[in-house]
Amino acid sequence: MKKKNFVTLILSTIGGILFALGMCMALLPQWNAMNQGVVTGGAGLVVLLIMVLVRRRMEGKPVVSLNFRTVAIALLGIVGALMLGLGMSLVMLWNMLIPGIGIGLAGIVLMLCLIPLIRGLED
Repeated sequence: MKKKNFVTLILSTIGGILFALGMCMALLPQWNAMNQGVVTGGAGLVVLLIMVLVRRRMEGKPVVSLNFRTVAIALLGIVGALMLGLGMSLVMLWNMLIPGIGIGLAGIVLMLCLIPLIRGLED
């Protein structure tokens, strides 16, 4: 395993666990730990951001390159994930099966569109 992959593995695992634990603490009223959950989730997000910056640095790439393409791809991913989540919520919380499945599938299709946008198409 290459050094950059190992560092990414460690940092993403720590950040992901902190973020997930923080979300559970903040969103489960039985735990009564809203403020601590927000802090823990924020710490997880900071570790994940550091992971991205360290990974880019180890690959010899610029830390962040913001251009229209990058912003558009990020927005497409965000909209796709939100649509998938909305579809799941419609089905599981409000018993709106058909609209929920339709919106969720549209979100999945949007996220699938990310693959050719990021990796490109080859012959």
